[in-house]
Amino acid sequence: MSDSVPSDVIGRRIDVNGELATVHYFGSVPPITGLWLGVEWDNPQRGKHDGSHEGIVYFKCRHPTGGSFIRPNRVNFGVDFITAIKNRYGLENTKQEDGNEMIVIGNKPVETVGFDSIKKFQSQLNRLQEVSVWSSAVSCAGNKGEIAQTCPNIRRIDLSKNLLSSWNEVTFIADQLKYLEVLNLSENKLKFSCDSPSPSCTFSALKVLVLNRTGITWTEVLWCAQGWPVLEELYLASNDITISERPTDVLQTLKLLDFSNNHSIDGDQLFQIAYLPRLEQLILSDNRISSLHFPDAGIGCKTSMFPSLQYLVINGNQISQWSSINELDKLQSLQSLSCTQNPLTEGNKELQTIRQLIIAKIGHLKILNKCEIFPEERRGAELDYRKTFGNEWKKAGGHQDPDKNKPNNEFIIAHPRYQLLCLKSMTIQKVKGLLSRLLKVPVSDLKLSYESPKMEGREIELENDQQPLQFYSVENGDCILVRW
Repeated sequence: MSDSVPSDVIGRRIDVNGELATVHYFGSVPPITGLWLGVEWDNPQRGKHDGSHEGIVYFKCRHPTGGSFIRPNRVNFGVDFITAIKNRYGLENTKQEDGNEMIVIGNKPVETVGFDSIKKFQSQLNRLQEVSVWSSAVSCAGNKGEIAQTCPNIRRIDLSKNLLSSWNEVTFIADQLKYLEVLNLSENKLKFSCDSPSPSCTFSALKVLVLNRTGITWTEVLWCAQGWPVLEELYLASNDITISERPTDVLQTLKLLDFSNNHSIDGDQLFQIAYLPRLEQLILSDNRISSLHFPDAGIGCKTSMFPSLQYLVINGNQISQWSSINELDKLQSLQSLSCTQNPLTEGNKELQTIRQLIIAKIGHLKILNKCEIFPEERRGAELDYRKTFGNEWKKAGGHQDPDKNKPNNEFIIAHPRYQLLCLKSMTIQKVKGLLSRLLKVPVSDLKLSYESPKMEGREIELENDQQPLQFYSVENGDCILVRW
C-alpha cells in the first residue's frame, strides 16, 4: 500500500483489507483537505453512501450504500502476475548456520549455495503447468515478455477473485502462454473492449473458460469469442446475462455452456443458442425459466434444435406445467436431466410419482436427477402411466382396437407419448394381427425384426409372439421391419 496513485486509477480494482472495490473518483472532497478515492464496493453493505457528499455527486453507485471515500494509502492496487506467483509458490532466502542458503519453494526447503538458489527456483517456475493465484491481488500482466520467460509451460490458471479490471490485461497474460488450456477469471470485474477482438493465436489452445460474476454481457461474449477457436467449456454464471443474439461463426466447438443464476434468461432466449452443433451440456440452474418449447417439431417428432444436447440442468426455475416436460421428449439426444426445485416437482407432491411421470414422458432419458434409470424402472413407470391415464384416454376416444382408436387432440397434446406406449405394450402376436389385416397377409407368414439408430448395422429379430414390443426395448425412432 502506498500514497502513490496510478495514472489510470479510474476504473482500477482495489483491495482494502480483503474487501474488493472499483475506483470511480480521485480528487478532493471539500471541506476535508487532501486527496480521496471514491470507490464502489463489491459488497454494498460495506459502504456508506451512493457517491454523494453534502449534496455533490462525485460518482454513482448501483446501490445506495455501495460507495465510500477512502485515502489512497489504505489501498492495495495489486501486483503483477509473476510477483503473485512468486508470492504464492515463492522464493524465500534464509541463511543456515553453515553459511549456505536455503530457499523455500511452496512448503519444500531446498538447500543451495550462492546463485544456485535462483537457478533452482527459476527451473521450478519453468516447469509449472498448473497455477492458482486465487485472491492474490493480481492486477496486471507485468513487464512485457516476463511471463513467457519465467513460466511458459502453464496450462491451467485459477485467477479468480483478483484485481484485474480489463479483458485487455487478460490477453496480455494469455498471449505469453501458448499452452494455456484452462482459465478461471471468476469475480474479476472486467471491462470488455469491443474495439478489436483478441487474435485467435492468443487463446489458440484454450478449452475451458470460467467467467462467473465478471459482469460480462452476451454481446461481449460473442465479440471476445472470435479469439477462442477451440473453446469447449464456457461458464457464465451470475452475470445478469440476456441472450440477445445468435452466435455466428463463434462458439461452434462449445460442448458445455453454463448460464446458472442469470435471472433475465427465459425459455424463448434459448432459441438463440439452439443450433450450436456440438453443445452436449447446458446448465440453466437458478434462473426464472417458466416454460420450454420447440415449435419446429410437432407431436411425436424430434426437434432440430440442440442436436447434440445430452445433459440438461434446469434446477431452481419456475417450470410448473407438464407441457415443458413433454417438449423435452423432442430433443433427439437428451439422456440426462436434472429438474429439482421447480413448482412442478415441489410442494406436497410424491417425489417418486413425479419421477415416474417424467420417465414415462421422456423416452430416451437414461439419468434423472443424477440417478440412473434402469430398464425395469422405465417399464414400471410406463406401465403405471398407461394405467393412471387409461380412463382419460378412453373418454377422449382412445380404443384398444386400432381401427377405433381416435383420441381427441386435447388428450394427444397433454400425453404425446401415450399412443406410443400403448403400441409398445402390444404383444408381437397382436402387432402381427394388425399387420395381417393391413397387408392382407396371413399371420403365420409374417416375420418381424427391428433396427435402432443406437445399434447401427444390427437387426434384432422379434421372435417371441407372447412378449410385448417393450420387452425388446423398441423405442420411438426405431424401424420395425416386416417380411413375408
